[in-house]
Amino acid sequence: MKPAPFDYIRPVSLAEACEVLAGDEDARIIAGGQTLIPMLAMRLARPSRLVDVIRLQELRGIRVEDDAIVIGATTRQAEVERSEEARAALPLLAKALPWVGHPPTRNRGTVGGSIANADPSAEIPLVAVTLGADIEIANTSDRTAMPADDFFIGPMLTAVTPGDCVCAVRFPRWQHARVGTGFHEVSARQSDFAFVAAAAQVALDDDSRCIEATLGLGGIGDRALRIDVSALIGHAPSETAIADIVRAAAKDLEASSDLHASASYRRRVAATLGIRALTDAFAEAASERGAGQ
Repeated sequence: MKPAPFDYIRPVSLAEACEVLAGDEDARIIAGGQTLIPMLAMRLARPSRLVDVIRLQELRGIRVEDDAIVIGATTRQAEVERSEEARAALPLLAKALPWVGHPPTRNRGTVGGSIANADPSAEIPLVAVTLGADIEIANTSDRTAMPADDFFIGPMLTAVTPGDCVCAVRFPRWQHARVGTGFHEVSARQSDFAFVAAAAQVALDDDSRCIEATLGLGGIGDRALRIDVSALIGHAPSETAIADIVRAAAKDLEASSDLHASASYRRRVAATLGIRALTDAFAEAASERGAGQ
């Protein structure tokens, strides 16, 4: 099937892109095109205009700051995956990226494209929610930042309004000396869409007590969720405590059913993967070679 007719525009600046988007609510941004192009081909998307932002230098690049790492929206996923700076400053994303699609799609797909698409099973949005990242959004009048937890509203649905353009993702950098991460997911085949995914990051003090911990679950409902594991803070983690906290949280989650998995299956798997991700994160933090050492 061929796409419905559309106009194609390649703006020379972010300001011009925002002007085009503000003037036409049916215009769509295209960068890597790994999701939009198939939707166009199947006529599931019928934009009046495609606004190609892939060559805008102001939307590209990886910038490491004291308290954050900022990734431009049109930065290729493979570029982040290969970046030594990103791997050192953002170990959880580095652990999740090999699960994002396949190498050819990561070579074309962009970080901002995955964020803007808001697939509940996608790994990059899951890491953003887990770490409490901020999504930077530009329009004709301003450039603002929104917490990832507020940005994602539902399946393929975000807080972006007509005229807005996702321009960067700001991931916080943990400054602790002993940081560990864990990532697990279940899918029909590796690199297919995840039925359930779990991402965890923790930090330990010199006495191996937990001083910070976060756990996120993806694929279980209509968007990625951050799970409250604050009860682990202040204690030396044990397998029993991790399991009890995660199982209690997963039991009450609203899970979705579809052709691939039932809600009850997703809740069970979410608990199992959450426990594994946290266990791996604590083990890595305890190791002399743990991330952040």
